[in-house]
Amino acid sequence: MLRRRKFSSFPETPLPLVSQSAARILAHLEGAGYARAEPAILQPASIFFDSGEELRAQLYLTSDLSGAEYCLRPEYTIPVLAAYLASPLAGKPAAYSYCGPVFRYRPGLSSEFVQAGLENLGRADREAADAEILALALNAAASASKIEPVVRIGDAALFARLLEALDLSAQWRRRIARGLAQGKPLDLILNLAANGGNAAHSDAAALLARGDQKGARALVEGLLSLAGAAPAGGRTPGEIASRFLEQAALRQSAAICSEACAIIEQFLAVEGRPGTASKLLRALARDAKLDLSAALDAFDRRLDRIAAQGIAGERLEFAARFARNLDYYTGFMFEARAAGAPEPFAGGGRYDNLPQSLGAKEAIPAVGAAIWLGRIDAEVQ
Repeated sequence: MLRRRKFSSFPETPLPLVSQSAARILAHLEGAGYARAEPAILQPASIFFDSGEELRAQLYLTSDLSGAEYCLRPEYTIPVLAAYLASPLAGKPAAYSYCGPVFRYRPGLSSEFVQAGLENLGRADREAADAEILALALNAAASASKIEPVVRIGDAALFARLLEALDLSAQWRRRIARGLAQGKPLDLILNLAANGGNAAHSDAAALLARGDQKGARALVEGLLSLAGAAPAGGRTPGEIASRFLEQAALRQSAAICSEACAIIEQFLAVEGRPGTASKLLRALARDAKLDLSAALDAFDRRLDRIAAQGIAGERLEFAARFARNLDYYTGFMFEARAAGAPEPFAGGGRYDNLPQSLGAKEAIPAVGAAIWLGRIDAEVQ
């Protein structure tokens, strides 16, 4: 459970600009109606714990005399969203832009770097908002450089619908999505023996899984706390207990049948121009007798909205396997990079579940993108 903290409103005076690239990008975003937001650099650490193991392991953590844990701001999406939820605008359409330093442990690289970006919150026409975020991120980056981007897109909601249509358990769906985001091959993800710990742990987990789940979780969490277990990768004892019991539930559940595995493999192999990919995915769904029509209709509507933003389908590459390394993405995702560049200079996507995990009482549509100034400046030089 994430701890809520009351956020102050954004300061009226923005932080100083760090480069000409930053000035151009912010001018472009503010000109498009995205108000400048600058949440505090010191943030409550708990709000980042569900964002993915990679980011969690990169946090710079500290605590105050009361024992409350804080961290240096590792990214902007979560702090901007939390401040929005604490404001009178919560639940209403709002759009923000930002630019400033973020802090993450990166071996061999500076732990402080500059991130710009934009967030669109509370807008119900999701596909149009997705298209706007993509177009604004690309155009804002283009205002600071002459990079001809290679743009890769994916759709977490479409993949989630496939796994649901295959009638997989919630534990299997989480494991598969998490493993793909970590870049693991599907056969390794499905092989519990290769990732499930030793036999003694497995036997203990199986015994707990057969009992009362609430009591079992409390028991594991209590044992970890008594043992003084330090958070691993930012995980609390409660989160470690939940993962332990999830492994137990997977071991007690039936293995995924070979037919379902084959369908997942076929789905993940689809890549290429988005329009062609849509036809291939519809054919796969028809042949497998799976109802993916609503998710694929949303996919096609998004392509139409992207085209209306002036982005031709030839500029985009769809990959069904594409996933970003943050756990909060639930729908459209993208990354843009210069041709031949090892890292993207922009990336983002839809994260509709994140507002409620931060305390929103009802679902709020949310989509955004980050732009990494250092990578753009490196291409300009």
